[in-house]
Amino acid sequence: MTGKLKLGIIGLGEIAQIAHLPILSSLRDQFEITAICDVSPQLVQAIGRQYHVDKRYLTSADLVADPDIEAVFVLNSDEYHTDNVIAALENGKHAFVEKPMALNMEDAERIMAAEKASGKKVMVGYMRRYAPAFRQALEEVKQMKHINYARFRDIIGYNHYFIKQTQNVFRFSDIPAELAAQKEARGKEQVYKAIGDSAELYSNTYRWMAGLCSHDFSAMREMLGMPKRVVAATKWSERNFMNVLFEYEGFHVVYEVGFDHHIRFDAAIEIFGDQKTVHVQYDSGYIRHLPTTLKIEQSEGTSYTESVIRPTYTDPYTCEILHFYEAVKEGKPLNTTAEDAIDDLRLFQMIVQAIEAAQ
Repeated sequence: MTGKLKLGIIGLGEIAQIAHLPILSSLRDQFEITAICDVSPQLVQAIGRQYHVDKRYLTSADLVADPDIEAVFVLNSDEYHTDNVIAALENGKHAFVEKPMALNMEDAERIMAAEKASGKKVMVGYMRRYAPAFRQALEEVKQMKHINYARFRDIIGYNHYFIKQTQNVFRFSDIPAELAAQKEARGKEQVYKAIGDSAELYSNTYRWMAGLCSHDFSAMREMLGMPKRVVAATKWSERNFMNVLFEYEGFHVVYEVGFDHHIRFDAAIEIFGDQKTVHVQYDSGYIRHLPTTLKIEQSEGTSYTESVIRPTYTDPYTCEILHFYEAVKEGKPLNTTAEDAIDDLRLFQMIVQAIEAAQ
């Protein structure tokens, strides 16, 4: 089965405007943006005019009920991901959902049950895993006979530093106050279901892990599997700096993360073997077509070589979205499934417990 996939888009905010909408519009042979939805009336009208979409909804329920739509992109705030994905599935639509898929295990299991009952597919938007440099790095790591150590890093400047220099994002202040209050209450309830009374102190940490750290944890899991345990974790400062030490069979992994006011994006993966180091370097996803690179350092006999590989200028978001098309239209297996995403929720819980133990 080929042809265009007719899409409905829920959530027209920052990342939808920067990445998903322009990419989907450019992939005109694969996708047709059939309908859009947002709680901001002005935003729906502005995006509708920009992308020439006539069907403009203010509620997700109306969009998922549209019989012309084959698949739904859920790009709104994560408090609503679970309900929107399940509604799409129950209306016979495939679903692409930005990470985090859900904020707690109960909701993740509800999505998995709805997916099974519907016979449709759910893909989770861990776009860094679709970067060709990362896919090639996976093969390099598989060839390592022994891993000594690994490091995953996300030390970055706040997103607005990149956005304000390169993008013109629509922002309106017409969202009803009661919806903003509802959003906050839903978020608190969902995090409480995940970590219980720990949410009183660590709700913000949990939400931050779901928003940023899930990129790194998801990539770590695909490359190395689930860790045996969290040896230690510590968080400090209002800028969300954190270190986590994971134990694997025969080696450890250090994870370091934090935001600051330095305008640079240092997101990297380093896997250290006996004679080879594999290094993946990402740049900001808020500026399209910045390359992800793979660096391989290798020793053989008395020689040492370094190779820097840029597989493509095509950005990870585009690779990810094309993978969704191939999964729906051509039956290609998904890499980032609902079942896979549940392991991130397990890691969030383990890390919160380790931070508490360190206090």
